[in-house]
Amino acid sequence: MKEGDMLKIKVPGSTANLGPGFDSIGLALGKYLTLEVELASELKFIPMNEHVKDIPTDRSNLIAKVAEQVADKYGKTLPSCEIKMWSDIPLARGIGSSAAAVIAAIELANQLCDLRLTNEEKMRIASLEEGHPDNVGASLYGGLIIGLHEQDSTELVHVKDMEVDVVVVIPTYEVFTSDARNVLPKTLEFKTAVEASAISNMLIASIFTKNWSLMGKMMGKDLFHQPYRQKLIPEIIQVREKALEFGAWGSALSGAGPTILCFTEQGKGNELAKKLSSVFPACTVDPVAIDFDGCVVEQTVKK
Repeated sequence: MKEGDMLKIKVPGSTANLGPGFDSIGLALGKYLTLEVELASELKFIPMNEHVKDIPTDRSNLIAKVAEQVADKYGKTLPSCEIKMWSDIPLARGIGSSAAAVIAAIELANQLCDLRLTNEEKMRIASLEEGHPDNVGASLYGGLIIGLHEQDSTELVHVKDMEVDVVVVIPTYEVFTSDARNVLPKTLEFKTAVEASAISNMLIASIFTKNWSLMGKMMGKDLFHQPYRQKLIPEIIQVREKALEFGAWGSALSGAGPTILCFTEQGKGNELAKKLSSVFPACTVDPVAIDFDGCVVEQTVKK
């Protein structure tokens, strides 16, 4: 990249878990973090809209930190640049804002330092940074991913189509991942763990066989995290009941919450959103597309 060139990086947000797929299933959503990058005399971030108005504008920014770590890992120095930043991914709402930032940072280092990383290498770096592969995998690849992150490897299966409509119900308050983690039990009884695993297996089977009503049913049977996080997100039970009443296949807490995702038949998302918004006027209720492109990079070369 030369002075005067423009680099654009667009990364989708994501949802994770889909109920029982705890820390292992991610789905990319059509809400985006976008960076426009030009070389400059110093590293500087310029927030361009409301969701990013309070971000650090210097090297303390998460994107700068991760990008510099990646560059250093490969023996490079991240060039100074000016980064204009937009996002319509709400912060601390369980829609993958930090994972999108991590993927954007890795791609920033990849492009500016000419690292030529494969998606597999990017995925491994991102999973090490986040500690699990679900949100970062979805933001990188698009579509739905099923992943396993271990100390010495990260495995991933990519599902490129999901024939469902998605509606998000977003309460006004924030839930931080650390708080959502703190309410979870340290252990599960063996019998409970076996049942929870079977429910998760059924969820995966329903996705691969496109049995969407079974998928919705399994989302509601989760034993890993939703029963414990309900105390932090009181709307979840009522949203689940109303979504089913209005014809949805099912609903699940998005990531650590408080956003709740509802899944319904293709073509019926707008109708479901309209009905839910009338019941939950204090929440933001929107149909959201599933993103199938993942992280997209465009470069404009100055002539």
